[in-house]
Amino acid sequence: MATPSYDFAQPPQSVPLKRNAAAAKYRSDEEENFISAGNNIMFDSRVVRGNTYAAQVVTQEQERQQQVFERNENARQRRLEAKRNMNRTPPGTPPPVAGRAHMDIQTETFLEELTDRPIEHTVETQTEAFLDRPPSPLFVPAKNGCDVETQIEAGDLFDFDLEVTPILDVLVGKTLEVAMLELMEEEELAAIRKQQEKFEKMRNAELSEVQRLEYEAKRKFAEKQRRKKQEREFKEAQEELREKVAARSFAKSFLSDMHANVFEELEGTGHFYDPVRKEVQEDFLPWLFSSVSTNLADVAVAYDAADALITAALDKAKVVRGEAIAAHEAELQRIADEKAAEEERRRIEAEEAEAKRLAEEAGEGGDEGGAE
Repeated sequence: MATPSYDFAQPPQSVPLKRNAAAAKYRSDEEENFISAGNNIMFDSRVVRGNTYAAQVVTQEQERQQQVFERNENARQRRLEAKRNMNRTPPGTPPPVAGRAHMDIQTETFLEELTDRPIEHTVETQTEAFLDRPPSPLFVPAKNGCDVETQIEAGDLFDFDLEVTPILDVLVGKTLEVAMLELMEEEELAAIRKQQEKFEKMRNAELSEVQRLEYEAKRKFAEKQRRKKQEREFKEAQEELREKVAARSFAKSFLSDMHANVFEELEGTGHFYDPVRKEVQEDFLPWLFSSVSTNLADVAVAYDAADALITAALDKAKVVRGEAIAAHEAELQRIADEKAAEEERRRIEAEEAEAKRLAEEAGEGGDEGGAE
């Protein structure tokens, strides 16, 4: 598997130049802030504290949030330092009062004349004679008592063949012990290194699995939102279609009864009546001869108006029915086209998802083979 890249929280900076010995004993405030903020490992988030073998799975989102937090914190520290430097003013002497002026004076106990060039005097000296005398010899006290000597023959104090054996045993044993300890230490270090490599592989595998699960969750959520949107649009289209069908049915039922309603309304308003009965019931005999021509003309006008109204109503019903039928057929055709386009788009998306999944599986298989 590929080695993850590292991002530094602090940008690279040059090493400050060495100053004189007196100034090197102390640090300025800027150096103190620089050391505490960036170069001190106690404030570095990359330093792991506690058990280093514990599984620490850090997602990309957590790393991004940590980097953003560190950048904001560093910017805040720089702003505070700049504000502190701006507000820091060197101490000075207050201005003189009116009518007076400041001047430099000496406040030491012993006054000294200040000149541009110090006063010089020529003085001669002569070294003393005893300084060139050689050093005195060491005092050695006189001997007292009498000297006594003794004769030691070979083999009286030390037998090499007898005394060298335990010394060699100690040296050889100590050498073997140290060699054995060094060998055990090397084997222990190799075992620790092997365990660390195994742990690194397990942690990288867990991190890859976490990233894959995050991507899969995001993809499922996006697919869920898209399906919900499609279902909502489909329901809206179905509701609109139902409203159009209901409007068409209502218009059809309304126009089917219009013919009978017109005749009933005309009969109710008195356009259709029996003139003979009316003449008999009313004043048939008095005005029969005088109003025959007028009544005939009125009857002809009424018939013409009724025929024209009926003809207009029938024509209008035919036009409205034709428009409703055409709109219904166009709506059915549009819905069929939308369904076909949606099925084609879903088929293409399924093929693309399947191809992408196969490519990811092939890529994961290649990465695992390379890592092994």
